[in-house]
Amino acid sequence: MSKNLSELSGRKGLRENLFEELGISAVPTGAVSRKDTEKLANEFLMGTANVYGTATFYDFLRAENQGKKVYICNGSSCLTAGTQDALREKLLKEYKPEEIGEMCCLGRCHENSSFNTGAKNYSGNAINEIEEIKGGGKIIADQYNVAHYGTQILTGTFPGIDEYYKTLKLALGKSRDELLNELKISNLRGRGGAFFPIAFKYESCKNTPGEQKFVVCNADEGDPGAYSDRYILEKQTHSLLLGMMIAGYIIGANAGVVYIRAEYPESIEITQKAIIDIHEKGFLGENILGSGFNFDFKLIKAQGAYICGEETALLNSIEGQRPEVRTRPPYPTQHGLFNRPTVVNNVETLACIPWITQNGGVAFAAIGRGKSTGTKLVSLDGFLNKPGIYEVEMGTPLSVVVNELGGGFKTKIKAVHIGGPLGGIIPVDKINDLTIDVESFAQNGFLLGHASVVCLPESFPMIQYLEHLFEFTAHESCGKCFPCRLGSTRGQEMIHKAIHSDYKMDRELFTDLITTMEIGSLCALGGGLPLGIRNALQYFDAELKGYFV
Repeated sequence: MSKNLSELSGRKGLRENLFEELGISAVPTGAVSRKDTEKLANEFLMGTANVYGTATFYDFLRAENQGKKVYICNGSSCLTAGTQDALREKLLKEYKPEEIGEMCCLGRCHENSSFNTGAKNYSGNAINEIEEIKGGGKIIADQYNVAHYGTQILTGTFPGIDEYYKTLKLALGKSRDELLNELKISNLRGRGGAFFPIAFKYESCKNTPGEQKFVVCNADEGDPGAYSDRYILEKQTHSLLLGMMIAGYIIGANAGVVYIRAEYPESIEITQKAIIDIHEKGFLGENILGSGFNFDFKLIKAQGAYICGEETALLNSIEGQRPEVRTRPPYPTQHGLFNRPTVVNNVETLACIPWITQNGGVAFAAIGRGKSTGTKLVSLDGFLNKPGIYEVEMGTPLSVVVNELGGGFKTKIKAVHIGGPLGGIIPVDKINDLTIDVESFAQNGFLLGHASVVCLPESFPMIQYLEHLFEFTAHESCGKCFPCRLGSTRGQEMIHKAIHSDYKMDRELFTDLITTMEIGSLCALGGGLPLGIRNALQYFDAELKGYFV
């Protein structure tokens, strides 16, 4: 990460943003031209090589994306559902092979058969109406179950802007220290996977001197199988926006950046409209509610890079740099966006803040189990009889989520992958041993993460799923550290060779490879992948041992 490049990118602030300009320049053809690269480099005083390195990293900016008209989801849930080959055959009747690309993941894990065209997402039976979709841009909204088990924090009915933003008036009537103390009492921890106490971040940023500070919402955590962020962005948008505003007040920030995945076009549209709505109501801008507090939003559309779910790669991305992970220290709360003090939180974390402000930290801390306080959104995929988003109190048995809320499995399942590509692969006979909280999963050798549930049916080869995980990591690696960049590629190559030839993998060599990734990777992408691989080797040895010597 170059401090000089961060400063150069920040010269124009958020009003004119290099990364956003790259996205705009790619719209006509699907990729950024060399001419546009040079033009933007001159405008932002960046080296052409730097801007070129950025543009060629992202799925939807690079030359390979030119001419693509439809994208097929290649996420884990659609893979294990086995719907995408038939989907591709139907799309080939309407599109040329070179017009078909891939996206990961569209957040339609409850229906599968997912694809994107005309900047809209489709799934389920929508493919049967492809002629109408292609011809007139027909929109077919998806449907999924939303329910709660215990306290409702993120799944309640929205009462309207005027009523809901009374909580903002309540917050602005308190001191920053009072609000921070409520967050400390609540023990709200980040819902993106690391579960880091957010009050610690906020206090660090609040105490760091700086005339300009930022609150950044990481809405680019694209764990295949997880669509809880999408639910909040589209159905509980104001919980997120109000949470960011209160966070900004606490740390002394006057700007919030909502960075949303390109794979969620509806989320981008709905969130932008919500921002306009609260502007019109007078809840954004200068001297909000006569409090002296100034705050406004910038929504940035991402361009296809899973690594941007890592907070420092995300900051580099907003700056128009290649989204490589930064070494720490310094931490973003001291040197973040444009080298200014910055708090980065994921969608679900920020959306909890209004409830805590309204009801108090003690009330939030009383929900849950041990250090895992509050509630958690769980995403259930299409292998459940009642797939959807379920809000449960921390500590709720996983068996309740699967069997009662989700209605049980439609078919025989051998494992569930919970927590995204970096989560644990859990055999179904372990479901009764787990509760939805950080400690339970960790004690049993798994990871709760986003709490996304991807099912692996008995008919799906475990070795094929492991290759998929290595391939995903290799594609999404930022490339900065060798263990992740090379380890993921070599792992995929070894497994692919073992599947398609008489080659047998050396188990000791394979174990050394994932151990190197685990302890040597710079971030959780390379470092987290080995968890699920180890789970599979432990619990599915009988199925996998034929591929090893």
